[in-house]
Amino acid sequence: MSEINMSKGTMGMMTQVPGAPATVSEAALMTGGIGRGNFIEPDIDEELFRFNSDDTPLMNLMLKAKRVKVSSPEVDHYMIDEPRSSVRTQTDIKSTGAMQVVLPLAGNEQSVPRLHTTLLVRGVDGYSEDGSRRTPGKDLMLFVTGTDPTTNNPIVRAVNGMKDNAANEFCTVPAIPAGSVCVLLANSLYETQKEVDPDLIVPQPQKVYLQKRGMNQVVSDYFDSQRKRIPFAKAIIAEQAIANFKVRGNRTLWAGRAGKFKLEVPRMGHQYVYCTEGLRWQFKRELEHTGEWTVERIIALAKMFFTGEDVPKTALLLAGKNLLEQIQCIDYSRHPEIQITTKVNSVGWTVTNFHTVFGDIEIKREPTLDRLGWSNSGALIGENRLVHYIYSSEHSFSDRVEGEEATRSGILTWDALALKGSCHIWINGEGNEGVKDSFRFKLWDLATAPEDAKAGDIYYVTRSCPGISTKAVAGTMWQGIQEMGDDMKLHIIWEQYTGDVY
Repeated sequence: MSEINMSKGTMGMMTQVPGAPATVSEAALMTGGIGRGNFIEPDIDEELFRFNSDDTPLMNLMLKAKRVKVSSPEVDHYMIDEPRSSVRTQTDIKSTGAMQVVLPLAGNEQSVPRLHTTLLVRGVDGYSEDGSRRTPGKDLMLFVTGTDPTTNNPIVRAVNGMKDNAANEFCTVPAIPAGSVCVLLANSLYETQKEVDPDLIVPQPQKVYLQKRGMNQVVSDYFDSQRKRIPFAKAIIAEQAIANFKVRGNRTLWAGRAGKFKLEVPRMGHQYVYCTEGLRWQFKRELEHTGEWTVERIIALAKMFFTGEDVPKTALLLAGKNLLEQIQCIDYSRHPEIQITTKVNSVGWTVTNFHTVFGDIEIKREPTLDRLGWSNSGALIGENRLVHYIYSSEHSFSDRVEGEEATRSGILTWDALALKGSCHIWINGEGNEGVKDSFRFKLWDLATAPEDAKAGDIYYVTRSCPGISTKAVAGTMWQGIQEMGDDMKLHIIWEQYTGDVY
């Protein structure tokens, strides 16, 4: 499928294929072949789950997540990209009195508005029914009548445009500035029409490596025979070994980097070693946080989490100790309506529940983040948006050591943890650079514009900020743009951000 016929979803992945039939052959053609997954409801060893549960929250979330049994340590992971809700014009459309115009879109958006689709042009006023006067606040609506064979852009006509004469049946298209956002509405069919262009959403895979992890302990026969004289038994040693296994595995689930390489194994030849990608590097949205936490900032975070295209059932904040302390020390006196309670959540943890009108955020400390140097950071995760890929189920073994008077016992597992959907937000409080391809934003609650802003920085305004713009009211997002001033120096100017929040 050519680039021009595929378009991006809300997370920026090339997954939308408008006009293509949803058949097995068509989907295989788009993706290079789709292997069937085997989804199994989790079968949890509750004793293992509860063992050191508070010290390894992420691993325990993985044990509770939906399992996918796979037949290879290399998996095509589909992150469920949502369909686009809007497209954006690339150049100005001048008012020439034409009944139809070509809508100039980017190459990966040209095929999104299909034939007979309606589009609402935000910020461009439509006209009254007789076409004689503007209707401020009532946006212009366009109707797709075809495709321009030269540019592959859609051809549109105005539904509520201007008319030279009230008796005219057709409207003319008014001026539409470059950068106008056109919201995709439903199609509108003629009287006898029953056939429309089909839509096919083809997921774009990302490669996930499953990492094989193991734990061994060797107990000599002599030690075993002397255990009555030693103040601790094999069971206690095993507990410590399992605890260490879980803690190290939990760090890998957070911070491991993906990799695949060959290793020379004595008497076995070359074999592959797989390293899995940590959850930290999978987030598509990052909040670059500085300053103190406030109630307004928490509510803004809840709004970003619960009001996107992908809406989860619950929000679980796994936080480092400093972030947890900052949230605990927020002054709630000005917000008596805020409810903060302690409860046992669906995972079985005692959590601090922060209630907002958008949804509840369950807060729990994650000690592993402190050990990784991320005490000021945290992860806002949709609990039901995690996938546990399993190549080899966790199992234990006990063997005699060849040539020795000892027994080797241990645990082996071969799995990976991956995020589904686009709701998850990483709170980056360390000031270090985030993931390159993620959508990064900051919170701003002052009346003056940020002085250290750089070109491309995006700010979510939690209170009105006239220093940015008179239109910068609470809840809007603004992006810094670099522009040459009259003094021949580069300055930051501000424009409202209306793009996708992946």
